[in-house]
Amino acid sequence: MTLDPSPFKQLSHIPFSIETSLLSHIESRFSFLPEMRPLDANVPTLKLLDCSLRLFVIPLSVASIWLTVTNQQDSSIYGKLEFTNLIGLKYMVSISAISAGYALFAALSSWVRCLVTKAWLFFVSDQVVVYLMVTSVAAAMEILFLAYNGDQKVTWSEACSSYGRFCSRLKIALALHALALCCFFVLAVISACRFFSKFEPPFLPSKEVEEERT
Repeated sequence: MTLDPSPFKQLSHIPFSIETSLLSHIESRFSFLPEMRPLDANVPTLKLLDCSLRLFVIPLSVASIWLTVTNQQDSSIYGKLEFTNLIGLKYMVSISAISAGYALFAALSSWVRCLVTKAWLFFVSDQVVVYLMVTSVAAAMEILFLAYNGDQKVTWSEACSSYGRFCSRLKIALALHALALCCFFVLAVISACRFFSKFEPPFLPSKEVEEERT
């Protein structure tokens, strides 16, 4: 008994476009099924690190604000000293509040799908916050340096001998603010990696192509 090969010959002449359309139709029918991915793929380590650092910035900034705002001391010689008497400390408090609010917003937004895709938004925002925190740390460090050492050229005497507790609390507040700056510096690097990873590296022609061109 021999098989007639004509039906198989007819099947072999089915256009390729029909086969691809059938495959696409099957995929569309089952597209509602969730894609099975491991936990590591859904929640990458970089995202967890990013969110953890942002949440860690919040208590650091709040503690720095509280230490600065409540910092005051009376002196029988020079009178009462508060943080409101120094513009640099008021600036540091403002930047700490901005960084804490932004860190909370960014930590919550990192789990919102419509905002996660906008990597450029976090990249630009992190860069701006880092620059602002650098300026605030520099301003507070200048105040602390003058409080401990003074400036003989303009006949400013040091003040920490009369306001020792004020200077000690200011050092702690500045250290917490600097630690928050380090966290944001790492966050700026992470957001930069996320943003620039979306672009392909520049094409470098091979030696063979260069030789052919020459």
